Amino acid sequence: MTDAAPSNRLAEATSPYLQQHATNPVDWWPWCEEALAQAQAQDKPILLSIGYSACHWCHVMAHESFEDPDTAVLMNRLFVNIKVDREERPDLDRIYQTAHQLLARRPGGWPLTVFLTPEDRKPFFAGTYFPKQQRHGLPAFTQLLASIERAYREQGDAIRQQNHSLMEALASLEPQADTAVPDTQPLEGARRQLAASFDTEHGGFGSAPKFPHPTNLELLLRHWAATAADGQPDQQALHMARFTLERMVRGGMNDQLGGGFCRYSVDDHWMIPHFEKMLYDNGPLLALCCDAWQITGDRVFRDAAAATADWAMADMQSPEGGYYSSLDADSEGEEGRFYVWDKQAVAEILTPAELAVVAPVFGLDRAANFEGRWHLHQYRTPQAVAAAQGLDDAEAMALLATAKAKLLAARAKRVHPGRDEKVLTSWNALMIKGMARAARTLDRPDLLSSAERALGFLHAELWRNGRLLATYKDGRGHLNAYLDDHAMLLDALLELLQVRWRRQDLDWAVALAELLLSQFFDAEHGGFFFTAADHEALITRPKPLGDESIPAGNGIAAHALQRLGHLLGEPRYLDAAAATLRFAAEPMRRVPYAHATLLAALDEYHAPPDTIIIRAEPPDLGVWQAAAQQGYQPRRLVLAIPSSAPNLPGNLGAMAPAEVGALAYRCRGNRCEPPVTRLSALTAQ
Repeated sequence: MTDAAPSNRLAEATSPYLQQHATNPVDWWPWCEEALAQAQAQDKPILLSIGYSACHWCHVMAHESFEDPDTAVLMNRLFVNIKVDREERPDLDRIYQTAHQLLARRPGGWPLTVFLTPEDRKPFFAGTYFPKQQRHGLPAFTQLLASIERAYREQGDAIRQQNHSLMEALASLEPQADTAVPDTQPLEGARRQLAASFDTEHGGFGSAPKFPHPTNLELLLRHWAATAADGQPDQQALHMARFTLERMVRGGMNDQLGGGFCRYSVDDHWMIPHFEKMLYDNGPLLALCCDAWQITGDRVFRDAAAATADWAMADMQSPEGGYYSSLDADSEGEEGRFYVWDKQAVAEILTPAELAVVAPVFGLDRAANFEGRWHLHQYRTPQAVAAAQGLDDAEAMALLATAKAKLLAARAKRVHPGRDEKVLTSWNALMIKGMARAARTLDRPDLLSSAERALGFLHAELWRNGRLLATYKDGRGHLNAYLDDHAMLLDALLELLQVRWRRQDLDWAVALAELLLSQFFDAEHGGFFFTAADHEALITRPKPLGDESIPAGNGIAAHALQRLGHLLGEPRYLDAAAATLRFAAEPMRRVPYAHATLLAALDEYHAPPDTIIIRAEPPDLGVWQAAAQQGYQPRRLVLAIPSSAPNLPGNLGAMAPAEVGALAYRCRGNRCEPPVTRLSALTAQ
């Protein structure tokens, strides 16, 4: 029996990703003042390695290099080595990913490997994964280490000049604010760009790898709803969104047994995914499936929404209430091993009647699609298989349901992928919003309870003395929250308020809005910084505008502040949103499809939300609320407030209840109509 490997400084970290490297022979530091000071005192360049727990190639590089004693000796001698979890420190990841793009002139990714000058933490070389041995045009990692350290010693003047140019390039990325908010042309431009790249055969946009991009699909659904309201529905926009989402739902990116979506598809067919499951994908996709169900009435979307929500509660919600971050792609050292099947094993589990339906639905009657095994991908609909076999739909669906339950039970006995159990505020907000949307559209009170448990956890553990924290694990919440945390939590609270009224949620929304203005808003130029005014000083302070793997914080902030501003009659919120749209005008015009979240805010700037406030007591309150929320109405905000609720803030204070019965106030922007006292009048509106 051998002694356990000694731990380095990462053993005390809250991040599971950092803890994965706690027994490396590398003398790792977390990002901290002590590490930065040591690099400067010893005149050693910093080797900054950024990744995350569910990252497959992060694991590969760790096994090849960071666990290798000889490589560690070289790293420890030449550099101060800092390991960062990009999910806990998106501020650092955002800055150094952008620097990588400028230095390497190609997109970045993870693991991100950056070498910094010790005196000012500016990057002078950047890459992603480097192999232990030279291959695929990449140098061996040890060769790279020696070359980088030698360049630092011998080419100081050139590095300083490059750093100066890099900082100028970073500064030039910030657009110049327009004098006016753009018109609606960027909305039309985004629709044209998406149509130009739409894959008419398989759905999605462009070619593999294919990512879900829920913000673009939501933009298309909003566009269809707006054109339908004008009497000229854009059916192609609806088709692009519906067809893409259906292909994802029926494909291998969606876990056909356990629910939940994987990160992306490696092929054009949505068949084989990169198997990691991220909370930040599943929250928006859950909401999107609910929207598609409302629009189409197609149960494939309702079933996908229910399965995703059930997966989130079963596999991703902690006993304390917060949602965990991700599931790894790997188990037992192999990507996808947990999810794929041998045909014979399936046949041994199912009855012949079940297998007769399962095989053609999921492709077990075809050639293996994943390294000699089968990953379940819905090649044919259950209805088509039923028709081919002379079964009625109900019989085929029943056989499919019992078969899936048996396969899921068998899969549960396998070694599960690793789970990153830290709780991130922004990602939780995305899932809370999705759960709230699902609770309302699927009529599932259990999903509301799940969302409220997560919200209660955030308030108890990550809301301290009027300030928000970004991450929690093992009883410890820490790190100042970022723009995304504040904006997405504000947005989630507004969604929850449409399910049920709670005054404390509105008060928290107002507190978050005030923090956005005081800590993040650029009053001079417009837009919101990613980090707070009192955040640690970094080499730059970006104001990100484009949607990436999660929606852009500037877009969410502008959209949510507009809605809250109209709801309460608070011009400061509306002015900040307008200033953000002016700041983002040039990028929205130039590449509109990449700014879908900002375009949603732009849409509601020109067509303010239809706000309906209902004052009643149960059961009238619920009946009127359901009537007001009928159908897919993305520009509508409905709050059902009990008549007994006292001292409402802002505009809400003027919306007094009737002495008897119910009434509803309807406002569009700054214009309100007289209240209606009959349900028929409300539905007629």
